[in-house]
Amino acid sequence: MCGIAGIFKQTESADIEQNEIQSMVSMLNHRGPDESGIYLDSKIALGHTRLSIIGLDDGSQPMSNEDGSLWIVYNGEAFNYLELKAGLVQKGHRFRTTTDTEVVLHLFEEYGPSCLEKINGQFALAIWNSKNHTLFLARDRVGIRPLFYCQVDGRFLFASEIKAIFACPQVPRELELTALSQVFTFWTTLNHQSVFKGIK
Repeated sequence: MCGIAGIFKQTESADIEQNEIQSMVSMLNHRGPDESGIYLDSKIALGHTRLSIIGLDDGSQPMSNEDGSLWIVYNGEAFNYLELKAGLVQKGHRFRTTTDTEVVLHLFEEYGPSCLEKINGQFALAIWNSKNHTLFLARDRVGIRPLFYCQVDGRFLFASEIKAIFACPQVPRELELTALSQVFTFWTTLNHQSVFKGIK
């Protein structure tokens, strides 16, 4: 289990402070006690806490591709990553680590969002393209690995847990009573809502 978090600046008037992403990451330390890391530029902040399972010595995140144009934070496992890696090597990709994280990053580099069709696993991920300033978020089909998000004050925030989003004081803390009722009825919320207003 690892933790991911991020702040994407959607408007020029919005700000990103390093202490904010650090606070978000701190709220996720229990998910990844082995290591943490942050990537920060003028448009985005990415944070990660790591529980080392694969690539114990070379799996630090956020992780970039060779030219630094793509950055990933990743929580999960791609069970078929060795097969995927072999196919990517045949296509000319070169790897610096032994992690499934780097395989997923190269898979996105090769196939774009359709790379998800090739992954057999459980995951939540965010990939930042620093060239065209786009953010790609995804989670596994069943939602085994959690991914929460909201938009507030011209910023898009995401994290593995809601309390990490609440580390940003601008996020309102108000219950969504309909969603709360759904939890007691169906054991889950419907329509991608959470039990807090504005957080999906």
